[in-house]
Amino acid sequence: MNIVVRYCSKTPFGNTRRIAEAIAEGVGVQAVSIADEPKLNEKADIFFLGGAPYANIMAPELREYANNIDPSMVSKVVLFTTSNWSRRTVLALKKTLKSKGISVCEEYFFAHMLKIDEKIEEARAFGQRMAKRKLPTRSYFI
Repeated sequence: MNIVVRYCSKTPFGNTRRIAEAIAEGVGVQAVSIADEPKLNEKADIFFLGGAPYANIMAPELREYANNIDPSMVSKVVLFTTSNWSRRTVLALKKTLKSKGISVCEEYFFAHMLKIDEKIEEARAFGQRMAKRKLPTRSYFI
């Protein structure tokens, strides 16, 4: 089974990067920034994808990345986000991906931006738990 972790992090303290790295560590892979890999270039059975809202909207880079995902390259997407309070990025990503026929896990990981250190271990466990779940048999659309 091929598992990948991709993220969009734009701040100097890298909250989303840190959570992505913890999830990746939990599943034994490396987290990669979408800035370093602007297009998913390997087929993924489980694709962890995350970002944070900026000015309360999804980062344009993450939106473009999600819009360009080839549905044949992904079996299941698991989302994660960091924020002060908003889960808008997860909701927007879920809508975008489902509209493309990509299966998105309903459960996602949220870490408050002021509690990142407290959430690292939980993020590792989340990655492990999601990687053990059975793959969906069909896609659901909004």
